[in-house]
Amino acid sequence: MGENNNKLSVIPLGGLGEIGKNLMVVKYREEIIIIDAGLSFPEDELLGIDIVIPDVTYLLDNKQKIKGIVLTHGHDDHIGALPYLLKDLQVPIYGTQFTIGLVKSKLAEHGDIGPVQLFCVKPRDSIRIGVFKITFFRVNHSIADAVGLAIQTPLGTIVHTGDFKIDQTPVDGQLTDFYTLTKIGENGTLLLMSDSTNAEGSGYTLSEQVVSHTYNRTFRLAKERIVIACFSSNIHRIQQIIDAAFHHQRKVAIVSKHINKMVSVALELGYLKIPADTLQETEKVLSLGRNQQVIITAGFQGEEVSNLGKVMAPENNKMGISQNDTVIISAVPVPWNEKAVARSVDYIFKQGANVVYENFQGIHVSGHGKQEELKLMINLLKPKYFLPIHGEYRMLVRHARLAEELGIPKENVFLIENGQTLEINSKSAQINGKVSAGKVLVDGLGVGDVGNIVLRDRKQLSQDGIVIVIVTLNKETGSVMVGPDVVSRGFVYVRESEELMVEVKEKVRSVLDKCLERGVTEWSVIKSNIKDLLGRFLYEKTRRRPMILPIIMEV
Repeated sequence: MGENNNKLSVIPLGGLGEIGKNLMVVKYREEIIIIDAGLSFPEDELLGIDIVIPDVTYLLDNKQKIKGIVLTHGHDDHIGALPYLLKDLQVPIYGTQFTIGLVKSKLAEHGDIGPVQLFCVKPRDSIRIGVFKITFFRVNHSIADAVGLAIQTPLGTIVHTGDFKIDQTPVDGQLTDFYTLTKIGENGTLLLMSDSTNAEGSGYTLSEQVVSHTYNRTFRLAKERIVIACFSSNIHRIQQIIDAAFHHQRKVAIVSKHINKMVSVALELGYLKIPADTLQETEKVLSLGRNQQVIITAGFQGEEVSNLGKVMAPENNKMGISQNDTVIISAVPVPWNEKAVARSVDYIFKQGANVVYENFQGIHVSGHGKQEELKLMINLLKPKYFLPIHGEYRMLVRHARLAEELGIPKENVFLIENGQTLEINSKSAQINGKVSAGKVLVDGLGVGDVGNIVLRDRKQLSQDGIVIVIVTLNKETGSVMVGPDVVSRGFVYVRESEELMVEVKEKVRSVLDKCLERGVTEWSVIKSNIKDLLGRFLYEKTRRRPMILPIIMEV
């Protein structure tokens, strides 16, 4: 087999230059494995979109070569695209117990997926998938059972860290597997792909135990009800809330379907330990004295943004916030959600409640390592080549510079984009070519059927509204029988703009008369003339550009 065929290709289809929708492809000769398949939540300009998943055209074009999917952990940005991918791709999936438990729950939600092969592995297990031998090593993250991957290939070992931080005092007592990392480094690492989410932060990420101390202090000082908003996937955080509530003789209710689902999976698999009678039905907890209540609701990561607002709404007599309550926001909002969170915090303060929400108050810590932890990972593994992953472009750049500061030659550090191919052979590595990659928008049951034109229309409708012109024509003569009638939505209120609407009708009549004079009967031409004339006229009158929708009927 020639040298050109002994190539190892690493191809990100998501997760580089962005936060979320992580998906990495590793290919050697004619065999492919996939690492993670995640989603991301839509930003403001993606109006009406529910979620965003990676474009997997490349995988579908090469489905016969795919040997399996390997998962690092159970966050949606790493497993959320699986239900969509598995509709077109039937391959075995490997992950740790909690991760596979969450995958089963997610697949059950979709319901229209055929049989899926799911295999549970444990940290330090090794499995063989085609030409690849994969060893799982434990890492700390803001979810249980997170692992990194050491993938042995014919050209050497490549390491994918997954999302990680180095926590010396993890809540579950499970430390990062330094022993396995050291052994991998001693044997030689060909390529390290490492999480870059917190690459801009100096020092170390605080331990999750910091939050535990803050909970206990806050519970001790709280006078009445405690409401806590946190991420549904952070089972360690849920455990700390349960422990603090039990210690302070309070009962806990959960008012989030996402958290309830996570707790159900965690209890079934033994990842949560809840003392008897501590977790109870919401109605039962609300019937207790306010100084005995703890309410857990969802955080601000795109899952149930308005849930905290619903809990505290004035019309919600039983759940509504009141003076001397304590509200803990144990989460950091995503950037496009910051204003909604700020409004919620303002509202809580206006009700006279105490709010604990700032990071410096020790109420939330990240699940991603900062610069000193990233350096330690590089030093333990001693890679020949380095590829920063999982992060926006500036984060990847900062991580790349860290690697160079630690002695990795600049020509061996690669900054690539989704779809670009990093090719490695026995002598060198280089960026070589690009495959199809991008975003697929999911809106309701529609996957990929909302494109730029639909989004443009939604944006126009949201900004300037719509004007609908309805005309009924005589089929034989082309003359106007009824109309034109004008309907406005989101543009102007018709009753207050009667004069403008009269002028609009006159303009439409003039277009119809000209078309009749010239013998124009094609609907498309008539509609185009109406749109052009009205567009110019309404912009001159209002400096707005509503969508103009002519409707022509013949009788």
